[in-house]
Formats: sequence, C-alpha cells, structure tokens
Amino acid sequence: MVQHTARTTTPHPKETAWATGGTAFAGVLMMVSGILGVLNGIAGIAANDVYARVGNYVYGFSLTAWGWIHVVIGALVAVTGWGVLQGRDWARAIGVGLAALYMVEYFMFLPYAPVWSVIAIAIGAFVIWSLVTAGHAERPPQPPGSAGGTL
Repeated sequence: MVQHTARTTTPHPKETAWATGGTAFAGVLMMVSGILGVLNGIAGIAANDVYARVGNYVYGFSLTAWGWIHVVIGALVAVTGWGVLQGRDWARAIGVGLAALYMVEYFMFLPYAPVWSVIAIAIGAFVIWSLVTAGHAERPPQPPGSAGGTL
C-alpha cells in the first residue's frame, strides 16, 4: 500500500517579502496611474487641442470621448489600487482585469501620446504580474483534494 503525504512548505521569507512589496508597489502604481489618467482625461475634455489630431486612425475617437474614457478607467484603476493597498481580495481580482483594460486603452491611444502609452502598457504588465503572483507566495500550498485553495 502506498501512502501519499502532502508536503507543505512555507514560502521563503524573501519570496514573501518580494511578493508583498510587489503588491504594495502595484497598488501605488495603480493609484498614481489612475489619478494621472483622470487628469489626462480632464485635459482632453477641457481643451480639444491638448493632443495632436491623428489622421484616419482605426481607433479614432474624438478627443472628448478619449477624455471621458481616461476619466472613467482612471477613476476605477485608482479606487482599485486603494483596495489593493488595503489588502482586499476583490481588489486583486478586479485589478488584474482593470490593468488588462488599461493596457488595451493605452494601446489604442498610442498615436496620441506614444511615449506615455508605452510606459502605461509596461506599468499595466507589471501590475498584472504582481497581483497574479502575490497570492502564491502568501498562502502555503494546499494538499491535493483539499478545499482550502479557493480565492
């Protein structure tokens, strides 16, 4: 008869510190990026000449529409970043989705602000990585067949 035993190992302290620090940094990045997105959007709504007009761009919205898109997504990202800093599980889950949406938004906004868009896409990628990997370092592995591995 073969007996299977589950080995539970706790994460290395450096791994836990790295994941916790990465999550906190992701929360701060989300808050700052969200606030900058809101300010970016307000600038686009207030003055239609803030960004250069692009010719026949496939994702061409009016600058006022882009302003509202930035305001709404920026506000959601900032609030979710605050939730991440508070350690809320819902914020981590929603943060991954919002960071992906944020990356798509700035991909579509590339012709209007290319340098900032590339930086925003990189920030979004880091936020997704940090929020997805943080849960693995915080919780010890669960034995097979246990119900303790749910979010």
